[in-house]
Amino acid sequence: MADQSTPEARTTAVPEPREGTTARADREGISRRRLLGTAGATGVVLGAAGGTVGYAAAAPAASAEVTPLTSVGEDRAMFHGKHQPGITDGLPARGHLIAFDLAPGAGRKEAAALLRRWSDTARRLMAGEPSANGDTGVAQDAGPSSLTLTFGFGHSFFARTGLEKQRPVALDPLPDFSSDHLDKARSNGDLWVQIGAHDALVAFHALRAVQKDAGSAARVRWQMNGFNRSPGATARPMTARNLMGQIDGTRNPKPSESDFDQRIFVPANSDPAWMAHGSYVVVRRIRMLLDDWEKLAVKEQEAVVGRRKSDGAPLSGGTETTEMDLEKTDSAGNPVVPVNAHARITRPDQNGGAAMLRRPLSYHDGMDADGVPDAGLLFVCWQADPLRGFVPVQRKLDRGDALTPFLRHEASGLFAVPGGAAEGGYVGQLLLEG
Repeated sequence: MADQSTPEARTTAVPEPREGTTARADREGISRRRLLGTAGATGVVLGAAGGTVGYAAAAPAASAEVTPLTSVGEDRAMFHGKHQPGITDGLPARGHLIAFDLAPGAGRKEAAALLRRWSDTARRLMAGEPSANGDTGVAQDAGPSSLTLTFGFGHSFFARTGLEKQRPVALDPLPDFSSDHLDKARSNGDLWVQIGAHDALVAFHALRAVQKDAGSAARVRWQMNGFNRSPGATARPMTARNLMGQIDGTRNPKPSESDFDQRIFVPANSDPAWMAHGSYVVVRRIRMLLDDWEKLAVKEQEAVVGRRKSDGAPLSGGTETTEMDLEKTDSAGNPVVPVNAHARITRPDQNGGAAMLRRPLSYHDGMDADGVPDAGLLFVCWQADPLRGFVPVQRKLDRGDALTPFLRHEASGLFAVPGGAAEGGYVGQLLLEG
């Protein structure tokens, strides 16, 4: 969770479209609003006769003009490109994070075949087409719904495939942090898949396809499911709110910034070469202790974060996007933005310029045995080098962030996400065939 250097995903309304993103052409059909609006006029009848309930609906007049349905379901992200999809795309309304371990006996050959299958499936599903491997038909009535699939490799993958010499230094295990309470069974993994879409069935359809494609080559290590606000749920595009009710992600890096690629993506002349145009993703399951948080008055919550809850503006004044004044004091001479406020600690200028692109999901997995909500944030952040992005910021948070007592880091993973697949190719091809 952070202001910018734990940058939150930008807005539910799509930050700045990823290069290559297009909208699908409208398909023929009756619009939902038109159908509902004509229900009364054409006589949708529910009646009870002799204990039975019948439905009768008059068809629209033949002369009535039919308006194509336009919705977020028509929006499409592109699979092929310089970078993989699902990095700079906007927050998905529904998402799944899955880690796999290669099966015993599976190695480089099996991994390459699996990445070919996954890439083909991703290309098909992101275009709104059925998968080639026994499609379930779950999403056959829907459009692409901005579906994205993203693939990465964990530290352990390279030993399993005999590719240790190709393992990047940036993929070295993350250090231990004092706030960690990590479940090893829900951390790391050989392979990682991120799925995001604006429709829950489309996202689930992709999840099942990926799981089926794994076949005997890999088995699921862990899976996490999350959500964000649906596009169009607010009167205007807004930065997302987390489950604490705070606007979260005001200072997320923007693709329009001159140093965006330098901060988020691995350069073309990278070492190893197969990571060119790729990125590194840190995934953290962060449980929010909501019962404790909600006992605080709004003023106390704002002091912890350093921003107003109502509109995300810094406590030093202005609007959400106003630069925070860290020197401003109150009448007693105390900093208006407390020295341990989360927004102060995570600012890039307080961390040597460290920055990450956040694209998280909220989650709620019910109640635990004590009746406490198992809810929080699936923290997903992207950077060109985690040792310069995530690590220094998390170390500083560990030393005195006012928000830390209300959070519990329960799972963690770091994955190398190569650049996008070329037409006719697959993700990770340069690594697996180089």
